[in-house]
Amino acid sequence: MNSQIKNTLKNYYTDLLILAFPLLIGNLGHTLIGVSDVLVVAKYNINSLAAISIANSILVTLFIFGLGLVCAVSIILSNLRGSKHGIKKYLLSTLIFSLITALLFTALCYSTKYIIPYLGFETVLVPYIQEYISIVSFSMIGTFVFEGMKQFMQSYEIVKFPNILMLFAVAVNLIFDIVFVFGFGSIPSMGSKGAAIATLSVRTLLGLIMFLYVFRFIDFKSKTDFSYMKQLIITGVPIGIGLVLELLAFNIITVLVGRESGVYAAAHNILITLSSLTFMVPLAIATALSVKVAYYYGAEKIKEIKNFSVAGLILGVGFMALMGIVLAVIPNQLISLFTNDSELLKIAVPIVIITAMYQVFDGFQVITGGILKGFKMTKFVSYAVLIGYWAAGMPAAIILVGKYGLSLKGYWYALAISLCVMGFIQAFMAYIKYKSIKNKCQRQNETPD
Repeated sequence: MNSQIKNTLKNYYTDLLILAFPLLIGNLGHTLIGVSDVLVVAKYNINSLAAISIANSILVTLFIFGLGLVCAVSIILSNLRGSKHGIKKYLLSTLIFSLITALLFTALCYSTKYIIPYLGFETVLVPYIQEYISIVSFSMIGTFVFEGMKQFMQSYEIVKFPNILMLFAVAVNLIFDIVFVFGFGSIPSMGSKGAAIATLSVRTLLGLIMFLYVFRFIDFKSKTDFSYMKQLIITGVPIGIGLVLELLAFNIITVLVGRESGVYAAAHNILITLSSLTFMVPLAIATALSVKVAYYYGAEKIKEIKNFSVAGLILGVGFMALMGIVLAVIPNQLISLFTNDSELLKIAVPIVIITAMYQVFDGFQVITGGILKGFKMTKFVSYAVLIGYWAAGMPAAIILVGKYGLSLKGYWYALAISLCVMGFIQAFMAYIKYKSIKNKCQRQNETPD
């Protein structure tokens, strides 16, 4: 019996991994672009690095909300495609929605430059932060066009081109960073301004290439579908809110750790970097799973929904459990990749065991979240984030750190608790929805023609 189940699920594992692998490449591309920015600017000077770090922490909070709106495209359209609706007609509306979102967030991001002088940053950094924001804000246009078209293609399960394009962007970004930050030939050295120009150039190029790629498919005679845009907002706003709430929780913990000790902040940053790298795999699987669930939810094929969900959970949680074992077995070697500082190693290594447990919960919550997104239950994902991080995690951190003095360990225990609570809430809601669909399908089959 067990071998039959394994054989049945084998095709679902394969389908998910085929769809998820290019998404993983794209996720790596996004991360490597950020890494190349930091590596190049860090070699220029510390003030430039500090300026772009502060500016990006502000911009990403706004950008990530807009990204939630655009992420609704693949969920809505996959669902429509599953119910046998033609979705090509929504391409122009998706492009218009992406451009409207881009212009709105360009204005919002640009306006933040005016509050920088009042946020208490070092006076010497203020003009550099403002300059970086002024330039990078306009990169939102290329970014949202790229993401909107990428999400549209994703609804057709066409994922290779946009995500491989991200790897091309990594190489271009590194070259542009070096040229504009340090100068080359007649191009002067521009420091943080050069990094901003590089970011604007690469994001604009990505948006332009993606637009040209889909241009031949656009029916410019089709009407703008405002009801479709309304669905994107209804589905996407909760995704954006959830992403912002999660980001704020992490940022608050980072600030609190930094106020306690610079060494703790450094250790926390290393641990976050390690967990973020492993998280890319279940994130890609969860994204692929949301597309599959949305499609088969539209098609009302309950068996496929169940099997893809089970396969996604086994792959996502299984991979993170394996990574957790690796972390637990060789913590010294992994932390030593980042630092040889004895004090930092002494602090970080014992917490790696907690990080190993955190990995499993992180894989569980992102996969269950992917299932809910496929069901278009994005509000419940936001509720789970709110309850997990803010109703469970933050109080746990206050007790563990404030009452029991666990310091950095306490924060990581609290993060693990947050993810565990999130995962079980999402799993429960996904199960309730699955039972509801199953009962509906059974009633329809019992109804005489």
